[in-house]
Amino acid sequence: MTTQLLSPAELEAALKQIGAERYHSLHPFHELMYQGKLNRGQLQAWALNRYYYQCRIPAKDATLIARLPTPELRRAWRRRLHDHDGDEPNTGGIERWLRLTDGLGLDRDYVISTSGLLPITRFAVDAYVDIVRDRPILEGIASCLTELFSPTIIAERVGGMLANYDFITADTLGYFTPRLDQAPMDAEFALDYVKQHARTPEQQSAVLAVLRTNATFSGLCSTRCIWLMLNQE
Repeated sequence: MTTQLLSPAELEAALKQIGAERYHSLHPFHELMYQGKLNRGQLQAWALNRYYYQCRIPAKDATLIARLPTPELRRAWRRRLHDHDGDEPNTGGIERWLRLTDGLGLDRDYVISTSGLLPITRFAVDAYVDIVRDRPILEGIASCLTELFSPTIIAERVGGMLANYDFITADTLGYFTPRLDQAPMDAEFALDYVKQHARTPEQQSAVLAVLRTNATFSGLCSTRCIWLMLNQE
């Protein structure tokens, strides 16, 4: 627990250190992915499980929007719904993720049904939505700061997968390109809010703790896929 009040710069550094220590870019599964060492079935397992995370992001954001106290905050956060749900059918991040699962050879209806979802994935994603619903708004916003860490993993993932899997194309990975711009923009807004509103040692401890928790949740799907991979050999 933080016992002394951190400056905004110190708090930002502490939040970013969590990514350096806990984000799932450090997991062996990610390294195997971008080095081209997974087979199609293992990539399908990852994409299938990660779909649940993608499709629940708008639910998480809508939950938070309903709790935000001002029109200014709601308008700013509403952009995230647009990014993932799109403006009309067949647009947005969820649709682009389904193109990824299509490209990997998964049946789209099966993916959308989530009937093949691993229980650990459902637990981790639902716990993330619960944090945004049940914790103070400050902690709900802080939980979204895993976006601080995503551009690096996206760049490694896209470059490695295009170079090492002949059944994957740039169109298959079309989900990731917009995220290289969207995620830093979203993270900057959330980080500024947290730095302005975490004004006590207790609040700073809380936002650091919730980001540690969510960084762990975000990696559970990949960790579980490693277990599947080893047991398919």
